[in-house]
Amino acid sequence: MNRGRAQSLAASPALVGALTVLIITVAVFLAYNANQGLPFVPTYRISAEVPNAVSLVPGNEVRIGGVRVGAIDAIVPEQSDDGTISAKLDLSLNQEVRPLPDNSTMIVRSRSSLGLKYLEINKGDSEQGFDEGATIPLSAARPEPVDLDQLFNTFDTDTRKASQVNLREFGDTLAGRGASLNEAIGALRPVVARLTPVMSNLASPSTDLAGFVRGLTAAAGEVAPVAEQQASLFVGLDTTFGALANVSRPFIQETITKSVPTLELTQSALPKINPFLVHSAEFFHALQPGARALRANAKTIKGAIVEGVPALRASPAFNAQLDPTAQALLDLANDVPARQGLDELTVGASTLNPTLAFITPAQSICNYASILVRNLNDTFKFGNSLGTWQQGITIIPRRATTTLVPNSQFGPSSAPASASAESLHFNPYPNTAAPGQTFECEAGNETGSSDFVAGTPLIGNVPGNQGVRTSNQTDKQRAGKQ
Repeated sequence: MNRGRAQSLAASPALVGALTVLIITVAVFLAYNANQGLPFVPTYRISAEVPNAVSLVPGNEVRIGGVRVGAIDAIVPEQSDDGTISAKLDLSLNQEVRPLPDNSTMIVRSRSSLGLKYLEINKGDSEQGFDEGATIPLSAARPEPVDLDQLFNTFDTDTRKASQVNLREFGDTLAGRGASLNEAIGALRPVVARLTPVMSNLASPSTDLAGFVRGLTAAAGEVAPVAEQQASLFVGLDTTFGALANVSRPFIQETITKSVPTLELTQSALPKINPFLVHSAEFFHALQPGARALRANAKTIKGAIVEGVPALRASPAFNAQLDPTAQALLDLANDVPARQGLDELTVGASTLNPTLAFITPAQSICNYASILVRNLNDTFKFGNSLGTWQQGITIIPRRATTTLVPNSQFGPSSAPASASAESLHFNPYPNTAAPGQTFECEAGNETGSSDFVAGTPLIGNVPGNQGVRTSNQTDKQRAGKQ
C-alpha cells in the first residue's frame, strides 16, 4: 500500500512542481534574510552610535577579533542637542556575545578596496555589560580610519606624475646595480647584528619612545599653522633641486665619489691636527695681552707699515747689491796690502781722534769753519777795476772827545798798553765748546768793550758763558745744539 502511495506521488506532476516551488521559496527567503540572521534563531539586539556611517549599509557585518558575530539591521541618522549629526546603528548579534562589556569600543573599517565596510568591536574587560536594547554611546566610537580611496584622493595629478617620475628614476638608479646591492646587503649584516641592542633600548620603557613620539606629534601640531609656508619651502626646494640637476653630472657625481677618500683622509688627519689646534688655542690665548698692547700702538704700527712698504719694495734691488758688496769686502779683507793699509788707517784714526774730538765742535757747534770760509770769500769779493782788496775797519771808541788814549790798542803806541778802559784785550785761543773747555763759542761773541773787564788788560776768554750762538747759523742748527 505504501508503495502505491509513493508511486502515485511521483506520478503526479502537480505535486512535484508544488514541492519544488516550496523548496525554492524557502531557499530564497532564507537567502534574503541571511544578513538579518537565520529565522527562528534568537539574537542579542543592541544599538550603537557612530560619528559617521558613510558607506555603511544594512546587512554589513559586525566583527569581534575578525570573526563575524552579527550584522547591522538598520541605520538611522540622529541630531544631538548641540546640532551635531551622528548615526545610530541597530545591531543584531549572536547570543554568545551577550552581554557586551560596557567599556567596549568600536570603529568602522574597510573590508575591501571596493568600498565594502564592516563594524569592528573591540571587546572590553568590564564585568558590567549592555542589556538587551541598550545603546553603545558615541564616546565609545573611535575615529574612522582613512580609507584607501581617501588616501588615493590625496594625490593630485601633479603628485601622481611626480611619483611616476620618481619611480622611473629610482628604477633607472637600481638598474644594472644588482651586484652592488648584493654587496650592500652583505655589508649590512654587521649593522643588523648591532641593531638588536639598539632596538632593545628603544623598546625599553626607560627610553620612553612613546613620549618621543608624543613630542613629535606635538611638534607636528605646532607647525601645522605654517603648512603653507612649508609648502612654499618645498616649492623652493624643487627649484633648487632642479638647478642642481643641471650640475649633477659630472660635478656632484665626482664630489660624491671623492667624498669617501676625503672623509677617510680626514679621519686619519684629524687626530694629528688636534694637538696643533690645542696649541693654537693656547697660543692665541697667550697672545691676547699682546694684541691689547698692539691696539694702543696701532697708529705707530700703521705709520711704520706705510713707511716700510716703499722700503721693502726697494729692498730687492738693495739686496741684489749685498752679494757683490760682501764679495768685494771679502776680497779686500783677503788682500794683504789692503789689510796693511787699513791697519795704518786705524792707527792714523786713533792718533787723530783726540785732535778731531777737540777741533770738531768748532764747526759742529760754533760753525767757525763756515764763518772763516765766508769771511775769506768776502775778503776777495769786493774791489774795483784794478782788483780786489781786503776790508779793514778801525774801531774807534765813542768818547765825548775824539782824542785817543795814549798807548791804547786802537792805534800805534810807544809803550805797553795802559790800564785804561781801552786796555789791551786779546784772546788767541777762544773757547770752542771743545772737550775740557766751557761749553761756549767765545770768538765772535765779544760784542763790544763792555764785554771785557773795564780798566784791566785781559788776554784770554772773557769771564762767564757767552753761549753757543754764532753768525750764519740756521734755527735748526741752533735747536739741535740746544
